[in-house]
Amino acid sequence: MPLERYGVLKGAAVDARREDGRDSPHYQVRVLARNVHYRIAVNVLSKMSPSELLFLVDDRFQHPITSRLSELTPGFTPLASTPNSGTLDFIRGNLFDCRRMRPLPHNLPGPDNDLSDRVEHYVGRAKREQGAEVYAFGQRWGPERNKRDAIFGFEPGNGIHDIHMNQGNHRSYERDDGVWQDGALVLHFPGSDEWVAIFLAFQSQAWHTDDVTGHAIRDIITPGPAPRPDSTEPDGVVRIVAALVNPSGRDPEREKVTLLNASPDPVDLAGWQIADKLKNKHTLAGTITPCSTVVVTLPPEVQLGNRGGIITLLDARGMKVDGVSYTEQQARREGWPIVF
Repeated sequence: MPLERYGVLKGAAVDARREDGRDSPHYQVRVLARNVHYRIAVNVLSKMSPSELLFLVDDRFQHPITSRLSELTPGFTPLASTPNSGTLDFIRGNLFDCRRMRPLPHNLPGPDNDLSDRVEHYVGRAKREQGAEVYAFGQRWGPERNKRDAIFGFEPGNGIHDIHMNQGNHRSYERDDGVWQDGALVLHFPGSDEWVAIFLAFQSQAWHTDDVTGHAIRDIITPGPAPRPDSTEPDGVVRIVAALVNPSGRDPEREKVTLLNASPDPVDLAGWQIADKLKNKHTLAGTITPCSTVVVTLPPEVQLGNRGGIITLLDARGMKVDGVSYTEQQARREGWPIVF
């Protein structure tokens, strides 16, 4: 079943601790929000083989979700696992390109070369910089009355875990599957208005999942961050490279999306679809020739809003091929396309 207490914690990082000697180590962060203490338990090692987690830091994170985060009050906010509720979904929310993720050991000799080091770098900066904000997406536990926190000793025990992808799990853990309930660590540094997002996933998880259950679609996908070079899976074969989301002139606007065939073979687009953030879809037709582009004019019912949004490309089976996001700031220039 999906996570029962999914949401996001907003607060200030006041302490942190790594666990290199444990069987199931985490990077532990102590957060203070409105005089309440919380612990963020960030997985840095998988119990399943291969044990290294997939890891990606986007230190120039731009996504419509950041405007929602800024409006939150400190503390834990429960979130309904539905689109456009402020939740995260690594597949459907177009937060990042999963092909950029890489496995990283949790503990290696030397500085700044393992997963704990990378998390520690950004959390340490959040501890030092005045006004820095930490946002942890995941599942809450506590408050545990009359029980001290096992790591930092504050009382009552209270915190958030599952700070990683929470869908497409191996059968042993698919009870935790769900859509729009992925975990992540996002940090905001107001002085420079920088957003940093840390995304984690297990190598045993799949990157095509059922839209209702979040279970892996096992007959078409092998676990891992990206398709193998010899695979027939569609990921990245056709890419969204630009979008005109704010055309010149009066409403109703006719927005456009530019697709690139990044392969040496023609691709039949019959039955493929472009979806907006509300999952309204436009069905494509025709063929896109090798190493060329095609500009798709969207109908009025598929809308790329000027206040930020996402664009998703699906193949004829409904599987995600590519996805991008854009912010309100990127959409401000009337008549100019956004290049991804």
